Amino acid sequence: MARYYRADLHRNQAASTEITGYAVSTLVYLHALTGEERYLDRAVTAARFLAGTAWNPAAQVMPFELDPPEYTYFFDCGIVVRGLLAAWRATGTQQFLDVAAALGCRLACDFASPDGDFHPILSLPGKLPTPREALRWSQSAGCYQLKAAMAWWDLAEATGDDQFRAPYLRVLEYSLATWRHFLPGHPDRLCVMDRLHAFSYFLEGLLPASADPRCAAAIREGLQLTAHHLADIAPEFARSDVYAQLLRMRLYADAAGVAPLDREAAAREAAQLAGFQIACEDPRTDGGFYFGRRQGAWIPHINPVSTGFGLQALAMWQAANSGGPVPLRHLLI
Repeated sequence: MARYYRADLHRNQAASTEITGYAVSTLVYLHALTGEERYLDRAVTAARFLAGTAWNPAAQVMPFELDPPEYTYFFDCGIVVRGLLAAWRATGTQQFLDVAAALGCRLACDFASPDGDFHPILSLPGKLPTPREALRWSQSAGCYQLKAAMAWWDLAEATGDDQFRAPYLRVLEYSLATWRHFLPGHPDRLCVMDRLHAFSYFLEGLLPASADPRCAAAIREGLQLTAHHLADIAPEFARSDVYAQLLRMRLYADAAGVAPLDREAAAREAAQLAGFQIACEDPRTDGGFYFGRRQGAWIPHINPVSTGFGLQALAMWQAANSGGPVPLRHLLI
């Protein structure tokens, strides 16, 4: 799956293992939602690419991109593991579970830092940590990594091996100790919108431990903080995925008994999110979600992840309004 489609140039960007992992999770979710086999067929095709083409069994590495394979990312690997596990649950294909478990083991070993956190990026082929940049969240260790670390919790459940829980708990403790420093985190307020996307990953990563009072409190406070910054910055720059992530977390937090659903706020966010979806005759863009909007103008990127998050959030909102349940945590894209 390409990182995104340039609607202005009618061209896809390079394929990404992370985005393909998200695509697998999205397609498995759509199959669970609709029962349509075409979604599962495409999920299996994408999972086979990850497990059979992208995964390097000799080097035990999942590169960020294949041409050339210069880097591997902690976060991306976690998303790939979750995608492969989604495909395994839906099909029972042992290869998907085996590669997910092998990648999960390398994630715990290769990225571990002597400082107690996990390196965000390793250069290949030597698996050496790259320099970190404090103002670039994707090039720093931070609470956002908890979404990827959730892959270890999922592996523990899938394999029965409780040793996978230990690295998740390590990232959880690190995140609980540092999350208050993540926002706003940048002197440029427009960059804070990008950090809201990453901060929402932290909130999502708390879901396996939401019964912990510390995690429940972080979810409640985090929802308020995200909503405040989103409303403040959105007139200048808004990302569709932030609306989707906030709406999904409101619904999951309500279902978990952590934070009662603010229906008025959720309705506003759902309406804003729906405005990012494209309706046109071009099959390459119809139904997709624009990545964002600056000063009232669309950013011409149609992002597979934004689309997956947006579709799931709006489907969850529709279900909530008809008394339906939220998806199982395993189905969270």
